[in-house]
Amino acid sequence: MTTTLHQLRTPIVAVLGHVDAGKTSFLDNVRSTNVAAKEAGFITQHIGATEVPVQTIKDIAGPLVQKFGFKLSIPGLLFIDTPGHEAFTNLRERGSSIADLAVLMVDAQKGLQAQTKEAITILRNYKVPFLVCINKIDLIDGYETKPGSFLANVNTQPTYVQQKLDERVYTILGELHELGFQSERFDRVHDTTKEIALIPVCVSTGEGIPETLVFLAGLAQKFLEQNLKLEADGPGKGTCLEVRDEKGLGTTLDVILYDGKLSVGDVFVVAGKNGVIESKIRALLRPNILTDIRVAEKFVSVKDAYAATGVKISAPNLNDALAGSPFLVVKNGNEKEIIEKEVKRIKIESDNVGIILKTDTLGSLEALVKLIHSHHIKVKRADVGEITRRDVLEAAAIRAKDPYLGVIFAFNTLIQDAARKDAQLAQIPIFESNIVYSITEEYVKWVQQQEAEKNKRLLEQAIFPAKIQFLPGFAFRNSKPAVVGVRVVEGRLKNGVELMNSTGELVGRVQAIQSENESVTIAEKNAEVAVSISDAVVGRNLFENDVLYTVLTPNMLVTLKKINAQLSEDEKDLLVFVTQLNSRSSTNNVEREE
Repeated sequence: MTTTLHQLRTPIVAVLGHVDAGKTSFLDNVRSTNVAAKEAGFITQHIGATEVPVQTIKDIAGPLVQKFGFKLSIPGLLFIDTPGHEAFTNLRERGSSIADLAVLMVDAQKGLQAQTKEAITILRNYKVPFLVCINKIDLIDGYETKPGSFLANVNTQPTYVQQKLDERVYTILGELHELGFQSERFDRVHDTTKEIALIPVCVSTGEGIPETLVFLAGLAQKFLEQNLKLEADGPGKGTCLEVRDEKGLGTTLDVILYDGKLSVGDVFVVAGKNGVIESKIRALLRPNILTDIRVAEKFVSVKDAYAATGVKISAPNLNDALAGSPFLVVKNGNEKEIIEKEVKRIKIESDNVGIILKTDTLGSLEALVKLIHSHHIKVKRADVGEITRRDVLEAAAIRAKDPYLGVIFAFNTLIQDAARKDAQLAQIPIFESNIVYSITEEYVKWVQQQEAEKNKRLLEQAIFPAKIQFLPGFAFRNSKPAVVGVRVVEGRLKNGVELMNSTGELVGRVQAIQSENESVTIAEKNAEVAVSISDAVVGRNLFENDVLYTVLTPNMLVTLKKINAQLSEDEKDLLVFVTQLNSRSSTNNVEREE
């Protein structure tokens, strides 16, 4: 049976990319509004949803539809305008994404930046296919951008400019290859199932937008048609993108409806801070076609809404609702249980030693847990909400067991004043950010810094293995203490160490080291220095050409084991020899303290 138009829902498309990559401006070109100009610093501050009907795509890019052989029967495209990729994580259902496709915006001059790479990781984790828009091609020297089709314009550019463009495209192609993806410029793609399409664009003029729309619609039609089938009149299923107060409406939910139907009066359930919330739809506000869900004056009140669409819901008792929560119309009576299981699956409460994680939404919580686990960082508790004194107390208890895990991650959430003061007093680090990748990045840097400081302290405390030789003719004093000239044959000689001869017999303790009449605390390999040795008597237990070794106690060996990576290969070999010499010596069977 042939699939008819009304049996296919609109594919949901997420737009991701690094800050200032051009995400909102890309959508502005599509819907001919100016939302980006209203954003602070031109960086998207709130999520949006924009429906682009298939007829608009055909009007903008009809010849391209024919050129690439796409036959479009989908209703259109529903774009989710995300701030970076954080809001994308709220497009979730039972661990996967409700987004069907994604556009990854990449700066042609900067390539794959840190947030871009993390967005790719998230897309891979959620198994969402994507294409890449290489933006800002107008900044390529000599390139003259024009509105409309990229293919129509690129062939009018001088050859050297086309070559520069290809250099940028293939640099990004190489960066994607390093991440395990095959890609190609969209008009050179041979197999759309294996190669990611790279589309050069200039969002400031609209060049390349037609190709982007055509490829999104064509790929959705060709590969996702089975996923787009739905029961049009079935109970509504969606995901809550944002919980916001609206003047005259109170607390509202911005919901992406991906299956079924919503009607005024429907009873629904959604996750809340203190359990599942059940409420009834009081009003449905749906954005007009080609307008953004954030532009309130563009809303129209409707009785029903059909998937897929972005819709604002007004209902009572929504103050504690959680963004990223599943949204289900109540029909069978088990919807509450479904949401409870989903929330339980995402949150973590364990007896393990690990970090404390708090976020603002269920979606960001799930994404961060995945990201943290990918860095092999253990998590003790992961939850939605503010940082409280309880979190600090728990982190302090963890720190007593593992100083690197006794920390708190606060993603886009408030830290209560009392909790911040407690954390400062207890010296509990709180890593706070509203950018997913930076919170783990800062933690990894902190751990590395702590390790470096720890190793530095251990190096300062460590007694290294050393092999020294009494130089003939350099007996400056025979006893009390003996002062002789020595050469450090191997290792590092530190002041205060005990020395033994090649049979394991104790000779004495180093009381001082001098190099060129200056006192030093350590002598490196090949150094020739004067040393004073207590209990040593030249001619009795110390002779010219004697080879002496440092005595290493069990405590010293434990420290050396911790900094083993800091030892040279020769020092490691010497350590093995000295350890064996220690074990052979009956004198050293008695444990010595440092």
